[in-house]
Amino acid sequence: MSTVEQSIDVEVPVSAAYNQWTQFETFPQFMEGVERIDQVSDTMTHWVTEIAGQKREFDAEITEQHPDERVAWKSVDGTTQAGVVTFHRLDPNTTRIMVQMDYSPDGFVEQVGDKLGFVERRVKGDLERFKRFIESRGGNETGAWRGNVDAPPTA
Repeated sequence: MSTVEQSIDVEVPVSAAYNQWTQFETFPQFMEGVERIDQVSDTMTHWVTEIAGQKREFDAEITEQHPDERVAWKSVDGTTQAGVVTFHRLDPNTTRIMVQMDYSPDGFVEQVGDKLGFVERRVKGDLERFKRFIESRGGNETGAWRGNVDAPPTA
């Protein structure tokens, strides 16, 4: 398992950053390699990606979500990954977004890419594009989902 941790400060209120992040179907506008995301239910998404010529489809489940605080997920098939995005109010108009993701590189090409920091740079670039996306809209998000998803109980 490999881990990526990245953060970025965006010049929008925490609610705008969080609301935009919950609009998964807009991710292809700022996430490199993401072709499409379908919101299947409140807690299930279907992803279609193409990275380095490798097309993949997988489902991901939102395992925890709290407005203006966090969105956590894990893959349920295909690629093995899990992570959390947290939102931190720095001041009324500035939010720090932090991404922590664990993933399992699949095959030789992905293992080499992992060792070369490919995924780390990809996440950093995606956050920079998200910053440009939300700031260029003047902090006006394209939508919002403000529901709560409680973490599953631990044994």
